[in-house]
Amino acid sequence: LGAQSAIMKYTPVHRNFAWQSYNEQTASIDDSTFTTVGLVEQINTTRDMTDYLCVVIDHNEGFLKGGNWPVLSVMSAGHALQVYINGELADTVYGSLESPKVSFKEGVKLRPGVNKISLLSIAVGLPNVGPHFEMWNAGVLGPVSLSGLNEGRRDLTWQKWSYKIGLRGESLGLDSLSGVSNVEWVQGKFVTQKQPLTWYKTMFNAPAGNEPLALDMGDMGKGQVWINGQNIGRYWPAYTAKGSCGACNYAGYFSEKKCLKYCGDPSQRWYHVPRSWLKPTGNLMVVLEELGGDPNWISLMKKEINSICSDMNEWQPTLVNWHLQSSGRINKPLRPKAHLWCAPGQKITSIKFASFGTPEGSCGNYRQGGCHAPRSYDVFEKPMAQNPTFPTGRASAQISLARPDLNAKTNKHKSPSWLGLACYSWVGLEVEEASWPVRSDVHTVSALQSFSPACSLSWLTAQP
Repeated sequence: LGAQSAIMKYTPVHRNFAWQSYNEQTASIDDSTFTTVGLVEQINTTRDMTDYLCVVIDHNEGFLKGGNWPVLSVMSAGHALQVYINGELADTVYGSLESPKVSFKEGVKLRPGVNKISLLSIAVGLPNVGPHFEMWNAGVLGPVSLSGLNEGRRDLTWQKWSYKIGLRGESLGLDSLSGVSNVEWVQGKFVTQKQPLTWYKTMFNAPAGNEPLALDMGDMGKGQVWINGQNIGRYWPAYTAKGSCGACNYAGYFSEKKCLKYCGDPSQRWYHVPRSWLKPTGNLMVVLEELGGDPNWISLMKKEINSICSDMNEWQPTLVNWHLQSSGRINKPLRPKAHLWCAPGQKITSIKFASFGTPEGSCGNYRQGGCHAPRSYDVFEKPMAQNPTFPTGRASAQISLARPDLNAKTNKHKSPSWLGLACYSWVGLEVEEASWPVRSDVHTVSALQSFSPACSLSWLTAQP
């Protein structure tokens, strides 16, 4: 109760980057790091220096009989797996949080003679929770087999495998300022699109202002991003949330599966870009796309607070008031007070929604409930009439709340009364330069709207 909530808004500041691309080549026997009989665990092999471990084997097959492609079966301890047959991607499979293990079982197009089977195993981080998590494995541990051959089924698990730790682009330092010139990039109409294992690079200037910045990676598949050589993290929009997002009801035993939201959406779409990493001009962005996304949809966004709201129960005192009363510093109930404040350079312009009664909804869609005091706005409008600079035009304000007449043109209600408040601001970051018109004619908008990046609102309550 009384906790502040916010709805963020993302505004594009840079689109249509001039991309260049470089295609990663699948590993071969010649450029392998080492060769061994059997399959090895990935984390111990890579020492967590890279997400990628490529496993390669040459398979010699005579003319196939029956007209059906042989079936390749691969079992992996996780977390993602790409299967290449003679340099062409056969498929990509990945596990989940509940079951990180993955399996591949599909018909593959082998040709008479020598065939190269390349398995790119991809990790997405180290486990850090659960019993004996330090003993959990990752990577292709088998079994690996081919069935449907002339000889029937062939077990490839304990044959000689060649390993390549990391990608060629990583060893060349394509993610760094010094290594980005180590390969020949293509540009213009020759830029690769929607191809797996592709590196992209572009240059951009830092946008004006001091708002937080983020990259919109919603149309990409899976990969990593670097800004001026700094890794901002892995992205994976292709991995979407699954479950049932029906009606919310917390009755009964608690479960994290209750009241799910955003089913079918990725767990993360926007990735923070620290302004401290940016130069005024000439910033390098490098993207490694694993699955085959389209970089032309990547946008640099500025992040602003669009809505800030709070609600409170008149019978629920704040922690501050409770401490004052329990310590004996005061011996009488405190009147409810609302404290509003904005960051430097921002102003409060108007109150858009107030309801003393039983308002419904949440931040962004507040609405009047069955019990509503028509004079709920008096506490805000009356000070405005007495003093034009309070609270509008100020960066902070304090309003004492008195109980309105709930019986005036409304239903009598014996349940606890709630107060849901929100305000609307059309003020820019710099008030003097703001071109947004102040609107004071609308009083039913259901959230605190603000074009300022850090305007905040908090309601402190005491006994009525």
